[in-house]
Amino acid sequence: MHQLLEVDEDDPLSVRDRAMMELMYGAGLRLAELVDLNVRDVSVRKGDLRVIGKGEKERIVPFSGMAKTWVMNWLKVRNQLLKGPEDALFISKLGQRISHRSVQKRMAEWGQKQSVNSHINPHKLRHSFATHMLESSGDLRAVQELLGHADLSTTQIYTHLDFQHLAKVYDAAHPRARKSGPDKKPNSES
Repeated sequence: MHQLLEVDEDDPLSVRDRAMMELMYGAGLRLAELVDLNVRDVSVRKGDLRVIGKGEKERIVPFSGMAKTWVMNWLKVRNQLLKGPEDALFISKLGQRISHRSVQKRMAEWGQKQSVNSHINPHKLRHSFATHMLESSGDLRAVQELLGHADLSTTQIYTHLDFQHLAKVYDAAHPRARKSGPDKKPNSES
Protein backbone atom coordinates (compact mmCIF):
# COMPACT_ATOMS: atom_id res chain seq x y z
CA MET A 1 0.00 0.00 0.00
CA HIS A 2 2.79 2.45 0.86
CA GLN A 3 4.50 1.93 -2.48
CA LEU A 4 1.21 2.21 -4.38
CA LEU A 5 0.16 5.45 -2.73
CA GLU A 6 3.13 7.68 -3.55
CA VAL A 7 1.52 10.37 -5.73
CA ASP A 8 2.19 13.89 -7.02
CA GLU A 9 0.26 16.11 -4.61
CA ASP A 10 0.21 19.02 -7.09
CA ASP A 11 -1.82 17.08 -9.67
CA PRO A 12 -5.60 17.06 -8.94
CA LEU A 13 -6.06 13.72 -10.72
CA SER A 14 -3.32 12.15 -8.61
CA VAL A 15 -4.89 13.55 -5.45
CA ARG A 16 -8.26 12.16 -6.54
CA ASP A 17 -6.77 8.75 -7.28
CA ARG A 18 -5.01 8.62 -3.93
CA ALA A 19 -8.23 9.65 -2.16
CA MET A 20 -10.14 6.90 -3.99
CA MET A 21 -7.56 4.24 -3.14
CA GLU A 22 -7.27 5.37 0.48
CA LEU A 23 -11.05 5.36 0.86
CA MET A 24 -11.48 1.94 -0.74
CA TYR A 25 -8.77 0.47 1.47
CA GLY A 26 -9.68 2.54 4.54
CA ALA A 27 -13.42 1.83 4.45
CA GLY A 28 -13.60 -1.46 2.52
CA LEU A 29 -15.87 -0.07 -0.18
CA ARG A 30 -17.07 -1.91 -3.26
CA LEU A 31 -16.28 -0.24 -6.58
CA ALA A 32 -19.94 0.67 -7.15
CA GLU A 33 -20.19 2.13 -3.64
CA LEU A 34 -17.16 4.35 -4.26
CA VAL A 35 -18.38 5.57 -7.65
CA ASP A 36 -21.90 6.23 -6.32
CA LEU A 37 -20.72 8.40 -3.40
CA ASN A 38 -21.91 12.00 -3.48
CA VAL A 39 -20.26 14.89 -1.67
CA ARG A 40 -23.22 15.07 0.73
CA ASP A 41 -22.65 11.39 1.71
CA VAL A 42 -19.31 12.26 3.31
CA SER A 43 -18.96 13.75 6.78
CA VAL A 44 -15.28 14.52 7.18
CA ARG A 45 -15.96 16.10 10.56
CA LYS A 46 -17.65 12.96 11.96
CA GLY A 47 -15.49 10.59 9.91
CA ASP A 48 -18.27 8.61 8.31
CA LEU A 49 -19.76 7.84 4.92
CA ARG A 50 -23.34 7.12 3.93
CA VAL A 51 -22.99 4.17 1.56
CA ILE A 52 -25.65 2.54 -0.59
CA GLY A 53 -24.64 -1.10 -0.97
CA LYS A 54 -26.03 -4.11 -2.75
CA GLY A 55 -29.80 -4.34 -2.73
CA GLU A 56 -29.97 -0.57 -2.14
CA LYS A 57 -29.14 -1.19 1.54
CA GLU A 58 -27.82 1.91 3.26
CA ARG A 59 -25.07 1.73 5.86
CA ILE A 60 -22.88 4.21 7.67
CA VAL A 61 -19.19 3.38 7.39
CA PRO A 62 -16.44 4.97 9.47
CA PHE A 63 -13.28 6.29 7.87
CA SER A 64 -10.30 7.99 9.42
CA GLY A 65 -6.55 8.39 9.23
CA MET A 66 -5.08 8.55 5.76
CA ALA A 67 -8.47 8.05 4.08
CA LYS A 68 -9.84 11.10 5.87
CA THR A 69 -6.72 13.17 5.12
CA TRP A 70 -6.79 12.36 1.41
CA VAL A 71 -10.56 12.89 1.04
CA MET A 72 -10.03 16.36 2.56
CA ASN A 73 -7.11 16.94 0.15
CA TRP A 74 -9.34 15.90 -2.74
CA LEU A 75 -12.21 18.15 -1.66
CA LYS A 76 -9.79 21.12 -1.69
CA VAL A 77 -8.88 20.54 -5.37
CA ARG A 78 -12.12 18.97 -6.67
CA ASN A 79 -13.38 22.30 -8.01
CA GLN A 80 -10.40 22.48 -10.38
CA LEU A 81 -11.99 19.64 -12.39
CA LEU A 82 -15.61 20.68 -11.95
CA LYS A 83 -17.24 21.94 -15.17
CA GLY A 84 -20.78 22.42 -13.88
CA PRO A 85 -23.13 21.15 -11.19
CA GLU A 86 -22.12 17.61 -10.16
CA ASP A 87 -23.01 15.82 -6.91
CA ALA A 88 -20.47 13.01 -7.32
CA LEU A 89 -17.64 12.91 -4.80
CA PHE A 90 -15.20 11.59 -7.39
CA ILE A 91 -15.25 13.19 -10.81
CA SER A 92 -13.33 12.64 -14.01
CA LYS A 93 -11.15 15.15 -15.80
CA LEU A 94 -14.30 16.00 -17.79
CA GLY A 95 -16.00 17.13 -14.58
CA GLN A 96 -18.52 14.27 -14.49
CA ARG A 97 -18.99 11.33 -12.11
CA ILE A 98 -16.06 8.98 -12.63
CA SER A 99 -16.97 5.63 -14.23
CA HIS A 100 -16.34 2.16 -12.86
CA ARG A 101 -14.00 1.45 -15.75
CA SER A 102 -11.99 4.63 -15.19
CA VAL A 103 -11.42 3.73 -11.53
CA GLN A 104 -10.27 0.23 -12.52
CA LYS A 105 -8.00 1.60 -15.23
CA ARG A 106 -6.45 4.27 -12.98
CA MET A 107 -5.72 1.77 -10.22
CA ALA A 108 -4.08 -0.63 -12.66
CA GLU A 109 -2.00 2.25 -14.04
CA TRP A 110 -0.89 3.28 -10.54
CA GLY A 111 0.13 -0.29 -9.82
CA GLN A 112 2.26 -0.38 -12.97
CA LYS A 113 3.67 3.11 -12.45
CA GLN A 114 4.70 2.29 -8.87
CA SER A 115 6.10 -1.13 -9.91
CA VAL A 116 3.77 -3.05 -7.61
CA ASN A 117 4.28 -6.77 -8.18
CA SER A 118 0.60 -7.68 -8.46
CA HIS A 119 -2.28 -6.25 -10.52
CA ILE A 120 -4.04 -3.53 -8.52
CA ASN A 121 -7.83 -3.36 -8.71
CA PRO A 122 -10.65 -2.10 -6.49
CA HIS A 123 -11.56 -5.56 -5.23
CA LYS A 124 -7.98 -6.18 -4.10
CA LEU A 125 -8.13 -3.06 -1.91
CA ARG A 126 -11.46 -4.18 -0.42
CA HIS A 127 -10.08 -7.67 0.15
CA SER A 128 -6.96 -6.23 1.83
CA PHE A 129 -9.19 -4.11 4.08
CA ALA A 130 -11.24 -7.14 5.11
CA THR A 131 -8.20 -9.33 5.69
CA HIS A 132 -6.34 -6.73 7.74
CA MET A 133 -9.41 -5.87 9.82
CA LEU A 134 -10.11 -9.53 10.56
CA GLU A 135 -6.48 -10.33 11.38
CA SER A 136 -6.22 -7.30 13.69
CA SER A 137 -9.57 -7.58 15.43
CA GLY A 138 -10.65 -11.20 15.05
CA ASP A 139 -14.21 -9.84 15.02
CA LEU A 140 -15.92 -11.49 12.06
CA ARG A 141 -19.29 -9.92 12.87
CA ALA A 142 -17.88 -6.37 12.90
CA VAL A 143 -16.07 -6.97 9.60
CA GLN A 144 -19.35 -8.28 8.16
CA GLU A 145 -21.06 -5.02 9.11
CA LEU A 146 -18.26 -2.87 7.72
CA LEU A 147 -18.33 -4.73 4.41
CA GLY A 148 -22.12 -4.62 4.16
CA HIS A 149 -22.54 -8.38 3.85
CA ALA A 150 -26.03 -9.69 4.54
CA ASP A 151 -24.73 -13.17 5.39
CA LEU A 152 -21.80 -13.99 7.68
CA SER A 153 -20.77 -16.88 5.41
CA THR A 154 -20.01 -14.34 2.67
CA THR A 155 -17.56 -12.60 4.99
CA GLN A 156 -15.97 -15.93 5.94
CA ILE A 157 -15.38 -16.77 2.29
CA TYR A 158 -14.35 -13.26 1.32
CA THR A 159 -11.75 -12.88 4.03
CA HIS A 160 -8.97 -15.33 4.65
CA LEU A 161 -6.53 -15.88 7.42
CA ASP A 162 -3.13 -17.18 6.56
CA PHE A 163 -2.15 -20.51 8.07
CA GLN A 164 0.56 -18.98 10.27
CA HIS A 165 -2.00 -16.73 11.92
CA LEU A 166 -4.40 -19.64 12.43
CA ALA A 167 -1.62 -21.77 13.93
CA LYS A 168 -0.66 -18.94 16.30
CA VAL A 169 -4.27 -18.53 17.47
CA TYR A 170 -4.58 -22.30 17.89
CA ASP A 171 -1.33 -22.56 19.86
CA ALA A 172 -2.33 -19.70 22.14
CA ALA A 173 -5.90 -20.84 22.71
CA HIS A 174 -6.01 -24.63 22.73
CA PRO A 175 -5.02 -26.15 26.08
CA ARG A 176 -3.55 -29.29 24.49
CA ALA A 177 -1.45 -27.24 22.05
CA ARG A 178 0.67 -25.67 24.77
CA LYS A 179 4.04 -27.32 25.02
CA SER A 180 5.29 -28.22 28.43
CA GLY A 181 8.97 -27.53 29.07
CA PRO A 182 11.35 -29.81 30.97
CA ASP A 183 10.51 -28.12 34.27
CA LYS A 184 6.81 -27.77 33.58
CA LYS A 185 4.20 -30.36 34.28
CA PRO A 186 2.03 -31.31 31.32
CA ASN A 187 -1.53 -30.10 31.49
CA SER A 188 -3.63 -32.66 33.28
CA GLU A 189 -7.14 -32.80 32.00
CA SER A 190 -9.71 -35.38 32.75
